[in-house]
Amino acid sequence: MEYQLQINSMFEELTKDFKGEVLKDEPLKNHTYFKIGGPASLFAVPEDTEDLKALLKLIKKYEIDYYIIGNGTNLLISDDGFKGIVVKIGEKFNKLERDGNMVTAGAGILLSSLAKYLAKEGLAGFEFASGIPGYLGGAVPINAGAYGGEMKDVVTRVRCMDMDGKVHEFSNEEMEFAYRHSTLSDSDYIVLEADFTLTPGRVEDITDKIRELNEKRTSKQPLNLPSAGSTFKRPLNGYASKLIEDAGLKGLKYRGAMVSDKHSGFIVSYDNASCEDVLELMRIVISTVYDKFGIKLEPEIKIVGTKL
Repeated sequence: MEYQLQINSMFEELTKDFKGEVLKDEPLKNHTYFKIGGPASLFAVPEDTEDLKALLKLIKKYEIDYYIIGNGTNLLISDDGFKGIVVKIGEKFNKLERDGNMVTAGAGILLSSLAKYLAKEGLAGFEFASGIPGYLGGAVPINAGAYGGEMKDVVTRVRCMDMDGKVHEFSNEEMEFAYRHSTLSDSDYIVLEADFTLTPGRVEDITDKIRELNEKRTSKQPLNLPSAGSTFKRPLNGYASKLIEDAGLKGLKYRGAMVSDKHSGFIVSYDNASCEDVLELMRIVISTVYDKFGIKLEPEIKIVGTKL
């Protein structure tokens, strides 16, 4: 079937049976923190797991490319957009239940909201994630972390859906958490929810810790400009930001993109940067750091629809 016909047919089916939102040619810059990204042929936001299951069935039926996103905090999307369907697991996936020291949270919950909830409940251990932007569903597969804490420290079980609509569970051990990596990192599984085991604590102490970490983050990171968070992974030797700074690249600009002059681990859009602006600046940073120190930086951000 000709591609545009496939898209039109799938759109028609979705508008009949899909409970969630479905859009054609939706600009992806509206769904990323970088404010970069061309249109998706189709863009769908399922209402619940049944909606998601029906959507995955249609993706298989029409054999079109797909990409799953959450809050779009660590994405750099091509200026040409995405040819296929982008599925956003959003705020409808907001389950939140407590059973003693265990909490079950849905994939569409913001980490900051989850941290606030746990603080109010007097449950400690999740403070490190309070300032990480994004949804839980994106944080778990990459074992997101900050200030000495990672998802692996608190996640006990993860429930996800495969492309056939079947639900699977993984224990902490089965997740094989590593630095910015897990069993789910390179899989087609979509996180639905996760269980956390936490430690009882004083509400005041937990709240103070969250405030302290958020103040530290605000003072050190360029939160006033669009970015996708830390641009590069931490190398085996040293820190990406220090290597970039020591290479004399802090504040370097390429068209609309800049190595942040506040924190050199971030590439930011300071003047309406395009995807290609950011990619070219990343290439300059990678080659300069490699030439000076023999260390090859790897992207931490996810690049969609194009290549570095």
